Amino acid sequence: MSSTLQGKHIILGITGGIAAYKSVMLLRLLVKAGAEVQVVITPNGKEFITPVTLSALSGKPVVSEFFTANTGEWHSHVDLGLWADAMVIAPATASSIAKMANGVADNMLITTYLSAKAPVFIAPAMDLDMMAHPSTTRNIALLRSYGNHIIEPASGELASHLTGKGRMEEPENIVAVLENFFAAGRSMAGRRVLISAGPTIERLDPVRYISNFSTGKMGYAIAEEAAARGADVTLVSGPVSVEAHHPAIKVVKVESAREMLEACRSYFSDCDTAILTAAVADYAPAHPRDKKIKREHDGIDSIELVKNPDIAATLGETKREGQLLAGFALETDNAVDHGAEKLERKNLDMIVVNSLADAGAGFGTDTNKVTLLFRDGRPAESFPLKSKKEVAADILDAIATL
Repeated sequence: MSSTLQGKHIILGITGGIAAYKSVMLLRLLVKAGAEVQVVITPNGKEFITPVTLSALSGKPVVSEFFTANTGEWHSHVDLGLWADAMVIAPATASSIAKMANGVADNMLITTYLSAKAPVFIAPAMDLDMMAHPSTTRNIALLRSYGNHIIEPASGELASHLTGKGRMEEPENIVAVLENFFAAGRSMAGRRVLISAGPTIERLDPVRYISNFSTGKMGYAIAEEAAARGADVTLVSGPVSVEAHHPAIKVVKVESAREMLEACRSYFSDCDTAILTAAVADYAPAHPRDKKIKREHDGIDSIELVKNPDIAATLGETKREGQLLAGFALETDNAVDHGAEKLERKNLDMIVVNSLADAGAGFGTDTNKVTLLFRDGRPAESFPLKSKKEVAADILDAIATL
């Protein structure tokens, strides 16, 4: 049975740690699986393993410097980033992790990482105290928030002869992670994905508005995950404090429901998949004021409201053959029943249902608990409480099967 890595372009990044000896076996296994591997090694990495060995196994010259000294040949980190289907950095030392997390582009490996459009897998390797240090844990969390895949180190005897967490994962297991990633249909290279996120706000006057408690965290997590899988992502976002980090994410900022509708309409026709996570205000003031309303003089006892357009239903009416449309339903009661009704009424292919009755789910949290409902009649899928990053992966895995 052929490997899912057959024909894949893999960048293997090697940094300067004693675990670099394992990278030789990792390279051999990747090549044996049918992958085309380009090794990029840091200057310190060459102190642990020679480019001659790596080049012999990969069949390619090893890249380490920005240019070849005797010929002046330039090594383009941008071209490498575009070439790759995945990038694996193993081992990743504390120093390189810090540089990647903070954009310190002082060697070829880091600049290649910063230019990578494909999913990036990072296998840390260091002594247990370095691994447990707050700066390292913060940097790893930051890399994870960017959409990188962290292959957690194992516990065992380390180079210091101490025992603890910090051993680079075994090469066979790293290859298995990559194979499972591609086997699950996780690669979204070439896919165009539209995502809406955050709240909309409807102005009452220049200083007041109607809105909701959405923070956009779920939509942004899905955008980061989709981009990490290789998709070109357009993120139509209401006003939020979170930011998109992946270079493949184009952020279109809007304010009101009508602005969000127009933005989604303009990008919907060119996308393969649309995932509507935004909490769109259902109503807007019928007569917004251009000056601040004064309590003492204006005497307003009520605010006349008008219905906002239903973005999901509008896109559902124009959905073409082969286009996939997924929505969200946040409920306070009978969540699955209400979600199923919306799935049909809005012509969605899938709807993600969550409930404010579940602790840790809903607005403002870093976790969510969801149930996925499908238009094609397959059984619903319910998941336990997870981080929103993990929920994003579950959602995209499900979409890949549709």
